[in-house]
Formats: sequence, structure tokens, C-alpha cells
Amino acid sequence: MRHSWLLALALLAGAAHAAAEVSVSQTVIQSADGTEVPLYLATPAGAGPFPPVLFIHAKRGLDDNEQKHIAELASQGFLVAMPDWQSGRMIERWPSEHNPETEADVEAGMDYLMKLPNACKGPIGIVGQSRGPYYAIRLAAKRGQDIAAIVSYYGHMQNPNAPEPDQLFRVAPEIMQIDTPLLFLIGDADFELRRINAGRAFYALWERGVPVEFQEYPMAR
Repeated sequence: MRHSWLLALALLAGAAHAAAEVSVSQTVIQSADGTEVPLYLATPAGAGPFPPVLFIHAKRGLDDNEQKHIAELASQGFLVAMPDWQSGRMIERWPSEHNPETEADVEAGMDYLMKLPNACKGPIGIVGQSRGPYYAIRLAAKRGQDIAAIVSYYGHMQNPNAPEPDQLFRVAPEIMQIDTPLLFLIGDADFELRRINAGRAFYALWERGVPVEFQEYPMAR
């Protein structure tokens, strides 16, 4: 079932709609503790249903690049929800520490997406940038049955709050718990420790037989 869903995603990605047909709207959802979380929704043209994708942004915060990214995904046929896990809790851009409370904000975005009437029923896809993939693997460890696959753009594979030895020599324990297919995308000019931890996570998943792929782009960051 999961691999059939991934094949459907690949086929949809090859049949792009015109970008002008995509609509991007904004709403506000509530986290489990009542925090109001801004959320952007990119919807393809047509009635659907559409394969749902949760987009988890980087710690740099939201700007035009993220909105263009979710619009591009929607132009390829995906229904994309992007919760803003920073502004609802007054978190400044580029936070070094990880705030565990924000995980509930991202999960609220996932729940909102799965309940939309024009979303295909079943597991969703996740696309995450930088800090975003850490949220994704945390969600997969908690709710793996609801996640079909994860795409990681230069993602954190360790808790940013973990002590230095863990940052240098270990991956997040969630990597040893998940069986969600994962695609790593990273540039060979990205931060060295990020590349090292991504490589460790790749081999930890591969050795357990989890479907995983690692794509490194030369001279890219």
C-alpha cells in the first residue's frame, strides 16, 4: 500500500499543472495547548481529491521562498499544508534551541491536512527543510502509520538540544524506531556536521531495511 502511494506521487509529480491554477490561502489552527498557529494551504486546480503533503519549514522562518515552494508542489498536484511553528509562539527567526512545544503545532497542521475533504485518505507525505526533517522523524516515531514518506532537505538528524557528544557521534534515537521511507537531499557544501549526521542516519535506516535514498549535489548548499 505504501509503495503504491509513493508511485502515485511520482506519477503526479510528472504531470504538472500551470502554476497560475494554484491557490495559496492562509488560515489559523489551534495546537493542543490552545496556541494559535498560522497555516498556509496550497491547493491545486480542480476538485481533487489530492495527495496531501505536510511542508515543515526551516528554522530561518517563512519568507517568499517557502510560499513559492509549496505553490510549486501544488502545481504538481499535491495539496500542501505549511504550519508556521515559529510566529504563533513568538519565536524569532534562526533559533538555535529546539522548542518541544512547537512539535504539537506541526502535528496540529498534519491533523488539519488529513481532515480536509479534498485530501486523499490515507498516509500523507512530508517535505521538510533543515529543522523541519527533525520534526518529521519525531512525527514518524509517534505516528508512523499516518506518514507514507519523508523528503529531507539538508535536515537535522539529531535533537538540536542534545549534548555535544550526541551531536558529533550519534543520530537521533527516532532513526532507530521508524520504518518510514526517507529521501535525503543535501549539497556537498552544506554544513559538514549536517552531512555527517545525514550519512549516519542513511546507513542506520538502510541496515534495517528501511527504503532510503541519499542524493548529494556537488557545489551546492
